[in-house]
Amino acid sequence: MNSQVQEKLLSRTKRIAGQIAGVQRMIEQDRYCVDILHQISAVRSALDALGVELLTNHLETCVLGSDKDSKHSAAKGMEPKALIAEVRNVVSRFLH
Repeated sequence: MNSQVQEKLLSRTKRIAGQIAGVQRMIEQDRYCVDILHQISAVRSALDALGVELLTNHLETCVLGSDKDSKHSAAKGMEPKALIAEVRNVVSRFLH
């Protein structure tokens, strides 16, 4: 993962951590339940966006870039069928 992508992902995770802390504060302050639920929805959306970004990067560097200079250092050398199975598994888990 290049440093620009890593910085973007870290920025998103820090923002999400702040949102989670906000949910905790809202609960501690006994805020209106609907407001807390709206914040939880925002956290879920932020996590989904983080997952899409990470999945896209995985496809670019570990799947499509597996035979190029853009290959991630931790990418496993896999046959096409194994790569497809891995992507199917990861997308399935991400969507549930």
